[in-house]
Amino acid sequence: MTRPPAGRPAPAAGRAARPVRPARPGELPALVEHPGDPERNAATRAYLARLLDSGCTRPAWCLVAEGDGRPLASAVLWTLPGHRIPLAVVLFEAPADEPETAAALLGAAAGLAAELGATALEHVIDAPAQAPQFQRDPERRTGLLRQAGFRRVRDGRRFSLDTGPHTGDRLPPDDPALVFRPLPELGPEPFVALLEDLLTDTADARLAADVREHGARRAAELLFEETAGLKHEPSWWEIGYDAADGTPAVISLPAQNPLVAVIGFVGVAPAHRGKGYAAAAVVRGTRILAAHGATEIRGDCDAANTAMAKAFLRAGYRVFANRREFSRPL
Repeated sequence: MTRPPAGRPAPAAGRAARPVRPARPGELPALVEHPGDPERNAATRAYLARLLDSGCTRPAWCLVAEGDGRPLASAVLWTLPGHRIPLAVVLFEAPADEPETAAALLGAAAGLAAELGATALEHVIDAPAQAPQFQRDPERRTGLLRQAGFRRVRDGRRFSLDTGPHTGDRLPPDDPALVFRPLPELGPEPFVALLEDLLTDTADARLAADVREHGARRAAELLFEETAGLKHEPSWWEIGYDAADGTPAVISLPAQNPLVAVIGFVGVAPAHRGKGYAAAAVVRGTRILAAHGATEIRGDCDAANTAMAKAFLRAGYRVFANRREFSRPL
C-alpha cells in the first residue's frame, strides 16, 4: 500500500461523485479557478475564450462538477473549427482526493461526445506542465484516464520556434535537390497519393494504427481532410519533387490552428528517405508561415520518429514538451 504525498489527503473510501452538469454562463470562461495562481487562471480563461470564439467548443460542451457553490472540476470537449463532432477532452481538472468525481466527469464527457456522433475521444498530457492547461501531477492524470477506459496511443515530442521579420534570413536556403509545386497547381490527388505511399511505412504510431484500421488509401484521405480543417492558404501546401528523377519526394502542409501556427504535417516518401528532405520541408513550411506573420511556430512528431525529430532540430526548433496521447473508443 502506498501513502499519499505529504500534505495531500488520502481519497475518501466510497465517496460519492459530485453531480456533473454543463457550465452556467457566469462560469465561463473561468471554470475552475485556483486561489493564489493568477497566471494559471488568466491563461486558462483566455484559452477557453478563444476556443469558444473559434467554435472549437461551445457552452454545452463545458462540463463541471460543483463544490462549495463553484466549479470544482471540469472537462471541456474540443473539435476543429467548423466541425460538429467533438474529438478530444481539454481542460480536464478534478480534485486530487476525488477520483470518483474525475471518473464521473470523464464518463459524462464520453457520453456526450457519443451522443454527438463521436466514435472515439482523445486527451493529451504535456510535460512539463505549462500554459494554457497546466496539467500538473501527470501520473495521477494518467491513472484517472486509464481507469476511465483511455489507453496511451502515442508518445510524442513537441517543438517550437520563435519567429520574427528576419526569420527567413536565418533559415537554411531551400534544398536545390527539390522542386516544390503547390496545391493549386497540382490539385489534391497527388497529395493524397504521396500520403498513401509514405503511410505504408511510417514510424508514427497513430498513423500506423490508422493504416491498420482503414488501409493506407483511406488513412491518407483522412489525414489530408483533418489537416485541411486547419486554417491555411492552398498555396502554402506543397509537394517537393526530386530534381534528379522528377518523382514526388516530400510533402509539406503548414497551417494555423486556433492558437498558433503549426507545421501541420511533413512526410517523406520511402524511396527518398535519408536525403535530408524532411528538414528541407520543415524549413520550407517555416519560411511560409513566418512570411505570413507567424510569431511562433510549433510542430510535433512521434518520439520513435528520430528522423523527423532531427529535421525539426536542424531547422532551429527546440523541444519544449513531451506529449502522451490517449484515446478511448465510444
